[in-house]
Amino acid sequence: MQFISNPPDAASLMTSARSFGNYDLPSALADLIDNSIKARARNIRITCLYQSGSPAIRVLDDGYGMSRSELHAAMRPASTNPAEERSPDDLGRFGWGLKSASFSQCKKLTVISSKDGVLSGAEWDLDEISNWKMGVLTDREVKGLASDELSTSAGTEIIWSKCDRLSEHGSLSAAEFNDLVVYARDRIALVYHRYLGGAVRGHSLKIFLNDQEIKGYDPFYSDHRATQQLETEEVRIEGKRVRIQPFILPHYSKVTLSEYDRLGGEEGFLKNQGFYVYRNHRLIINGTWFRLAKHGELSQLVRISVDIPNSLDSIWKITIDKGDAQLPAVLRNRLKGIVDGLKKRSSKVFRSKGGRLDRDESTVWQRHAKNGEIHYSINREHPLIAAFLSVDDEETRSAAKAVIEVIEQSFPVIAFSEDVNRRPLEIRQTETNPRAFRDQVETALPLMLHEVEGDFARLSDLLRHTEPYSSNWAAVEEILKEKGWTSARAR
Repeated sequence: MQFISNPPDAASLMTSARSFGNYDLPSALADLIDNSIKARARNIRITCLYQSGSPAIRVLDDGYGMSRSELHAAMRPASTNPAEERSPDDLGRFGWGLKSASFSQCKKLTVISSKDGVLSGAEWDLDEISNWKMGVLTDREVKGLASDELSTSAGTEIIWSKCDRLSEHGSLSAAEFNDLVVYARDRIALVYHRYLGGAVRGHSLKIFLNDQEIKGYDPFYSDHRATQQLETEEVRIEGKRVRIQPFILPHYSKVTLSEYDRLGGEEGFLKNQGFYVYRNHRLIINGTWFRLAKHGELSQLVRISVDIPNSLDSIWKITIDKGDAQLPAVLRNRLKGIVDGLKKRSSKVFRSKGGRLDRDESTVWQRHAKNGEIHYSINREHPLIAAFLSVDDEETRSAAKAVIEVIEQSFPVIAFSEDVNRRPLEIRQTETNPRAFRDQVETALPLMLHEVEGDFARLSDLLRHTEPYSSNWAAVEEILKEKGWTSARAR
């Protein structure tokens, strides 16, 4: 057999690299941040400028930096073999990250690095590439482009220009660009929350976006007293440890509305439940059940962190953009058992929020047992119901009494009993949307304030001992504080 050299066309391959993976702005920036973390950077500064529709992006770190030869090697496409054994804290894999991430957003990639007091620079320009000729910057060009920090300390700066894809070929408005930057900030806060929160030993990291420090966002809200951090499990795959840590988030009544919104994210709790897979403390994928369960109301508070080492990349099928992974078959049965158990525990968080009948608070329903019979009635002394029944208009009072009697007489006893016996874990009567609950509270407050003759202190005490407000006190108290209804008497 005869062998001949048959290399790919430079322009064609590098242009094709623009479509490697499924990058958006935050995932492309994340690939650059990975390199900075590998270089032991303590500070990463990202600058995103709109520039009248011709955006420019800069990422500057204070890591080890690279010598000229190291920079040229890093700029080489597919610079590392994904099958080679790497350092346990290496966040890369294919050696394409810097190039594919950058070209997904721009045509021109410039990298400047400082090591041992020497500045070096190189660039790829897809409009100029031919025969694999990479641009090497002169000392004058490097000094003209580099940020001031690189002249006095080690580090690396990446510059994206000709950002045709990022700008959607110049059609992106300033407002749309700003929305992208905010989205990138929020995703970075999530993806690197362990690093930003100081949870990764030996890595003290701060990330700044347009001079504003990004604070890590913990999707498990693990520091909150109402979060249930369940038993940790460890599974061995090919001798490597996979760590599984389940969490059940607090019921919405235990958090503020702003905290609830952030925990739910743009797509809500249902879309954000499930597995959160971390590779070397860096989030790879979140909000998936890997087809082990359906997204549903009963399990919307369940989130499970799964930590994998980079030595298992191939079995997890980590994608080039590090934005997706596939669950290995060897783990499916074990994780399925964990999921089934967690769904039952999560459902109890909701079901336990219903009004109990054996407590001191004023409940909506009352239970009566007499002469061998049990029946339920609506508590007419409940402050809200009492206020409704005491309105001045006699016709309205009579109508209200009739409505209450119809509700009592029409209670679906048989259907409810069957559900309790057959599907107890699926029964959920309480409101799971804090905004709907807030609307209910704000509608009821004027009536209840009238009952206490405008005394805010008495109103607060009344709500504390009345269902459903007592079991959702954090949310109710927040509303009262916003209105200034906490102590003084209404005028």
